[in-house]
Amino acid sequence: MAKIGYIGLGIMGAAIARNLMKAGHTLVIHNRSQAIVETLVSEGAVRAHSPQEVAAQVDIVFTNLPDSPDVELVVLGEHGIVHGAHEGLIYIDNSTIKPELARSIYERLKAHGVAALDAPVSGGDVGAKNGTLTIMVGGDEHAFKLVEPIFAAMGKAWVLVGDAGAGQIAKACNQIIVGAQMVAMAEALITAQKAGVDPMRMVEAIKGGAAQMWSLDVKPPRLFAGNRTPGFKAYMQHKDLGIVMDTARTYGIPLPMTALVTQMFTAMLEQGNRELDNSAVISVYESLSGISLDEPLKS
Repeated sequence: MAKIGYIGLGIMGAAIARNLMKAGHTLVIHNRSQAIVETLVSEGAVRAHSPQEVAAQVDIVFTNLPDSPDVELVVLGEHGIVHGAHEGLIYIDNSTIKPELARSIYERLKAHGVAALDAPVSGGDVGAKNGTLTIMVGGDEHAFKLVEPIFAAMGKAWVLVGDAGAGQIAKACNQIIVGAQMVAMAEALITAQKAGVDPMRMVEAIKGGAAQMWSLDVKPPRLFAGNRTPGFKAYMQHKDLGIVMDTARTYGIPLPMTALVTQMFTAMLEQGNRELDNSAVISVYESLSGISLDEPLKS
């Protein structure tokens, strides 16, 4: 079994860390908020006081952080992973960040004998807890092959997409589709509700056909129960769509639909709903249509 470091213990990171421990790996952890650190230490993890200290003790070190500047600081900043680097260390980033930063980190760490893989994940909190994430990987094939047994404790599918940064490009493509799904699902639910049709029955009617998707299986039951807690927070979805649009500008890619989807999430954040689940983008449609999903149908 490997000695693994995990830095960034939010909703996703904490669940992944637990699955790594369940698989029998020794885990060294670090996080800005200490409450989750205390909990995981009580479950068998080892506390470290900096990213540098984590990297110095392990064979493989993961990060799972909110945004590109956070990853850059934890990897390359003062007391960062680079300062605990040693020959043979493998660095894996589960965050969603700008592809160009993933490539820059790859080159910087390579100079220290460290192999870097950008490995963003998809599957939400449910996938993280159940160990059924999809992992999109960019980097060297040799390092990828070495860590495949580790990915097996985290996910149901992992694919080496290409060289450094390719995992982040794949995640950008993933988020184009996820964002569109959330907005399309909100439009469908509000259409049924406004037209006097039970949206729960509507979902049951269509999810076995061509409209079937993971989001339609997982998100509506939460919404119908009045549960709009994350999940995957709306501000993170908005951040990811910002990375998509930045990437589109870099490569000269027209993304008119994604631009509209991004505007819907911008409106959601302006409503003060940034901490809610990304499916709660339906709140924008509720405001525009003058109804709520939980209102009784008019007879």
